[in-house]
Amino acid sequence: MILVTGGAGYIGSHTVRKLYGEGYQVLVLDNLCYGHRDAIVDPDVELVVGAVGDRDLLVDLFKKHNFDAVIHFAAFTYVGESVTSPLKYYRNNTAEPLILLEVMEEFGCKSFVFSSTCATYGEPQKLPLTEDHPQNPINPYGKSKLMVEWILKDCEVAFGLKSAALRYFNASGSSLDGKIGEDHDPEAHLIPLVLMSLTGELEKITVFGTDYSTPDGTCIRDYIHVADLAGAHLAAVNHLINGGESLQCNLGTGVGVSVKEIIDISEEVTGKKVPVVYGDRRPGDPARLVADPRMAKDLLGWEAEQKDVKAMIESAWKWLSGPRKGRFDE
Repeated sequence: MILVTGGAGYIGSHTVRKLYGEGYQVLVLDNLCYGHRDAIVDPDVELVVGAVGDRDLLVDLFKKHNFDAVIHFAAFTYVGESVTSPLKYYRNNTAEPLILLEVMEEFGCKSFVFSSTCATYGEPQKLPLTEDHPQNPINPYGKSKLMVEWILKDCEVAFGLKSAALRYFNASGSSLDGKIGEDHDPEAHLIPLVLMSLTGELEKITVFGTDYSTPDGTCIRDYIHVADLAGAHLAAVNHLINGGESLQCNLGTGVGVSVKEIIDISEEVTGKKVPVVYGDRRPGDPARLVADPRMAKDLLGWEAEQKDVKAMIESAWKWLSGPRKGRFDE
């Protein structure tokens, strides 16, 4: 059985479906701060509502179940908020996982897949970003994730914990069957923001900066479909359970797409005109962030299957324009 913390959230819920589809028994632990009950769509997946930092609850779960591995998603992810409320991020993203790791040590569970981020690299010194790039995060969000990566390495020395730290680039899209999708409140990701301006949920979309050293002047990012991210977590679990060594790897496509290109493709997919306002640059936004994903292929046998951003936007539009209009029922 696999314990998935934060499994009712965006990437977590897609990973739960992937694990379940591959025959794993899955238990989800989520406090529903940002997750949604309705994101757990498979009938045999149990959802326990609770916090990763609740030691008594964790001990009870580990007594009842023989967990082969833990996948840890439960984290706060808003960069701007992390700057204004750093203690909130260090408590939730760094301190509370310590309790989970303590309970894992107590019960002899030694496989841990960690939802990390390319924000641990900070300002890129070279592109595409490889795993040996210096890690010098520029905000508390990235720092809170990097601290856990350090802790995992110490835990391996101390009690043999094997871990996979998966550094995401820009998660995108929704499930191909339209059952689950991206539902953050507030929303901060570009693709859903653009599409929400077309459903009427937003009045306009603001593009921050048009004078970057890129072909069209707007920032370039590496967008990866959430279904591919889910597949990478499955590959990481299989790797660790089968005796694989600890690893850290990027999850991206290696393909860079600009903000203007996202807007143009969204208009092509929807047949609607995006209401755009052009603003100044945001502090700390690099011109380009693109992954070198080769290590994930070498170590996990994983590679993104969906590299066409148009297909990602189509799946997101199917979700956002569907009956729920991009919102789960609470």
